[in-house]
Amino acid sequence: MVAPNGARLDRLGHPQLPVSVDQIVEVARTCFDAGAQGLHLHVRDDQGQHSLDAGRYRETIAALHSIVPDMDVQISTEAAGVFDVKAQLDCLLEVQPTWASISVREIARAPQLAERVYGLCKEQGTRVQHILYDAEDAKLLEHWKANKIVRAGQADRLFVLGRYATAQVSAPEDIDLFPQDAEPWMVCAFGSQEHICLQEAALRGGDVRVGFENSLTDPTGRPWSDNAESVAALISRIERTSK
Repeated sequence: MVAPNGARLDRLGHPQLPVSVDQIVEVARTCFDAGAQGLHLHVRDDQGQHSLDAGRYRETIAALHSIVPDMDVQISTEAAGVFDVKAQLDCLLEVQPTWASISVREIARAPQLAERVYGLCKEQGTRVQHILYDAEDAKLLEHWKANKIVRAGQADRLFVLGRYATAQVSAPEDIDLFPQDAEPWMVCAFGSQEHICLQEAALRGGDVRVGFENSLTDPTGRPWSDNAESVAALISRIERTSK
């Protein structure tokens, strides 16, 4: 999966970071051609700021399905310090995506809505990927599963290594903080060691998410020319290791 923009960065951080609908669709096309099978989608408003606008999501998804029909599209419900849980729930209801990422930590801000969030996704057929930042998030997810707040089949998880922080560098051993059991899991990693962390995740049988949301540079600190270059380089790294 490629995560080409995220909620916080802009084109001042990298001139090839996609913000507009057309830019996102073009990056999706080049990343699909480079080998990415899925897209983690964030949309922006007319000022380039993080948005959960349902109309903007539907417009972008329609364009993506037209240009890269074989690419899986996952929408983000990230709050990013802007949106509350009710806004996240409304986004899921109005967009009715086939796939969405949902942070258990963010939903826990309004525990009275958690059952509605996951129940809605089950009812409308939205596949859920739970965003986990640490072991406490993983424990909360298991608690919600045991209490049937998280529904049967809602098992996919994304393990986030690191944060948005100055000089943040994730390390492969950070994966050990999370449970790597038989349920589907994926890893993303912040900083210049992104590809090294993702290579280790792939070796352990996990899926991987790469892109400018988490890192703009290669392991030496050289900026990638665009998201597609990063995707291609990661695939090459993993293929060399698996031989």
